[in-house]
Amino acid sequence: MKLALAQLRSKTRRADGAADLTQDPAGVPGPSALRVGAQSVELPGGVCASFAVAGYPREVTAGWLEPLLTYPGRLDMSLHIEPIPPLIAAQRLRRQLARLESSTRANTEHGRLADFGAEAAADDAAELAASLARGHGRLFRLGLYLTVHATDHTELSAEVERVRALAASLLLDAQPTTFRALQGWTSTLPLGTDTIRMRRAFDTSALAAAFPFTSPDLHPRLGETPVVYGLNAYSSGVVLWDRFEQDNYNSVTIARSGAGKSYFTKLEAARLMCHGVHVAVIDPEDEYALLADAVGGTRIALGSPQVRFNPFDLPPGQGEDTLIRRALFIQTLIATMLGEPLTPTGRAVLDRTVIATYAKAGVTADPRTWKRPAPVLADLAAQLDHAATGKDGTDADREAAAELAGRLAPYVAGSYRGLFAGATTTRPEGHLIVFSLRDLADEVRPVGMLLALDAIWRQVANPADRRRRLVVVDEAWTLMQQSEGAKFLYRLAKSARKHWTGLAVVTQDAADLLSSDLGRAVIANSATQLLLRQAPQVIDQIADTFGLTEGERAFLLAADRGEGLLCGGGTAGERAAFCGHASPFEHHLATTDPAELATSTAAQPGIQPDEDGDPL
Repeated sequence: MKLALAQLRSKTRRADGAADLTQDPAGVPGPSALRVGAQSVELPGGVCASFAVAGYPREVTAGWLEPLLTYPGRLDMSLHIEPIPPLIAAQRLRRQLARLESSTRANTEHGRLADFGAEAAADDAAELAASLARGHGRLFRLGLYLTVHATDHTELSAEVERVRALAASLLLDAQPTTFRALQGWTSTLPLGTDTIRMRRAFDTSALAAAFPFTSPDLHPRLGETPVVYGLNAYSSGVVLWDRFEQDNYNSVTIARSGAGKSYFTKLEAARLMCHGVHVAVIDPEDEYALLADAVGGTRIALGSPQVRFNPFDLPPGQGEDTLIRRALFIQTLIATMLGEPLTPTGRAVLDRTVIATYAKAGVTADPRTWKRPAPVLADLAAQLDHAATGKDGTDADREAAAELAGRLAPYVAGSYRGLFAGATTTRPEGHLIVFSLRDLADEVRPVGMLLALDAIWRQVANPADRRRRLVVVDEAWTLMQQSEGAKFLYRLAKSARKHWTGLAVVTQDAADLLSSDLGRAVIANSATQLLLRQAPQVIDQIADTFGLTEGERAFLLAADRGEGLLCGGGTAGERAAFCGHASPFEHHLATTDPAELATSTAAQPGIQPDEDGDPL
């Protein structure tokens, strides 16, 4: 049968001479002709044949359709899924059970041999009926159709044999759509129309195993926050991973400079935000500015002019001891500013002075006063001066107060006063919070980093605002060089799961991470481990730590940008080599290539390119 659309052309024309598309099918874009045969359809430039799967294996595993998706030729596959109402499903299962049991009884009464196929079907039907009765699953009707394409009939015959052999290896009975070739072809088009309607009943678990976009190398537990990491480097299947369904939600990403680790981390953070996950980032090199601006996040550039961050702000929802906890943090902050631990006398004087500073601002232990404007660091210095010149306390107390006031002078009236010169300018709130540390001087960086870490921990540990969160520490080797930053990483790696939070540690200095007790603790408490391209100098240490095979070692040494190895908890059975992919818009937000950023910042003069990193 030949459908020549050109022969159906209408002679009707509009008054202006243009074709009337309502009466002229030739004006509609489409193939000029289709020749429909008994088992094939001839298209312009090719020919195709379709199959409907009529038989399925009794038991399947996750990703069992992967060989069909990765077939090297042109093969279209479509899944048509229709839910069956529970009441109708229960009635049909009862009838099926009755037929199978009556057949078994009849065979027994007449002395025939047992039909083991019927017995297996009866057992499956009984188990499925019990599952439906308990509400553990549902029934669906699924139609699986295949369309093979080739350039001519000779090539099509060879492709059909290969596809049928592949289907047979999967225990699939693929039957040609004889005399329904056109319907078979249209059923595999992205139209959502099943004109063949050759379907099979599937329960929930079997349907989930038939999900086509699953890597056969991984068997992850997918919940509400699955993220596409990329395509499988060997089978071209999609690698999906849900960090919030693992034993813990932490991850560690190790790669050499330029391998795409920051790029990949930005992609995962952006895709997790689509699931409602709140993300906080410690950004040493201001690489997350584009992402924050694009998604309406909060970016706090510590060290920039006119940016203030008041450490005396009282966080909401922290309980009755909020003021006491803040006073203790101020003591830790002052010790970091001074660069050494406080003496017992100095700590006692500072504790009294901090409480007095809050009291002078009208903030007391009464929670009703906590909404009043908080004092600033200059108020604390004034209280220390008052304690140094007052008559209260001992000479040692007055001497300690004078010393503290003198050593805090650079942060109050000197070169380091910019960050503490007033009230907080930007509150760390929102679904994405980025603390940029690039503009901080080296002398002030430990202090600014401590302020950022404290703000993140207050949100993570707030019981009144419990939600999925991800804390990203990019270039973690810079944080580990600071004692307070190292303590924060260790505490978050140990207890983040209890607060529904994941810690994502990203570093290019594998030696520092693997040679320290802190680094090994972070790795041991990370159920998601990502290894991108590695340097030959550290590959032996990486291989020993993660138990890499010789093939995996060679893959990481020769990996291109964006290619990596996902290790689910470090076990050999939960590993997949993948290649990350991003849409053009995602690439624009995630790239750190200086050449690309120099071009894009011509239209956005407020964003400066970074000096390190490459796109995938």
